[in-house]
Amino acid sequence: MDKVTVPLIREKKVGTPTAVGTPTAGGKISAVTAYDYPFAKIIDEAGIDIILVGDSVGVVVAGEENTLSVTMDQMIYHTRMVSRAVKRGLVVGDMPFLSYQTSMEETIRNAGRFLKEGGAAAVKLEGGASVADRIEALTNYDIPVVAHIGLTPQSIHRMGGYKIQGRNERQARRLLADAKTLESAGAFAIVLECIPMGLAKEITHTIHIPTIGIGAGPDCDGQILVLHDLLGLSPGTRKFVRRYADFTTLAQEALLRFKSDVESGKFPAPEEGFKE
Repeated sequence: MDKVTVPLIREKKVGTPTAVGTPTAGGKISAVTAYDYPFAKIIDEAGIDIILVGDSVGVVVAGEENTLSVTMDQMIYHTRMVSRAVKRGLVVGDMPFLSYQTSMEETIRNAGRFLKEGGAAAVKLEGGASVADRIEALTNYDIPVVAHIGLTPQSIHRMGGYKIQGRNERQARRLLADAKTLESAGAFAIVLECIPMGLAKEITHTIHIPTIGIGAGPDCDGQILVLHDLLGLSPGTRKFVRRYADFTTLAQEALLRFKSDVESGKFPAPEEGFKE
């Protein structure tokens, strides 16, 4: 399968479905998060287009309450693991809280680390028009950027929690304006998180870069899910998450069988040992 690149993602804007693993013009974009080598390898071999090393690692892997404590060094560590495994997909590194808000110099340095040290091909930033200058600067230095608007987890305190965004006219107009601004700034794609389906459709049909939805309905140019949600490894459920497997139950069953075999003396068997 051919390597997925930034231009190929741009070409998949509002297309028709294509064969799995064929990164040609048109066709919905598939995206999944990954945080380590084994799962990244599985995801890549499944033909997923974009593999996002999300700052969600702080929640789903480290057990933190939110993403705010995730550091640049942690993100580089996980991005390097993922990049080593990926041969085809486009690896995108998620810039964590305070890695791009403090200064332009820090923004460029930290984004560059994702490419130079982490092996990513692009970075993702949360925020609307307020981060447009960051996106413009990064693209001027040949660092591709995915934008992210709607429910932005790094802004949960301002938003008062994980709440749907864009339900009133003022918010909806602002999000549409943000999308246009971020496109003009040079973003090659934009994540729309937890916004009404009608608004997501309007944004998708207004801008000329792909939209990737999560809790934003079926009319986006692509969809992304957190790996642990998709595989049933995360506790609880959210309306927009479809669980495609129940890895928690599978793992528990395997561990119970192992425990039973150890306690009964069935493991290890003679053929699983070494002779003198």
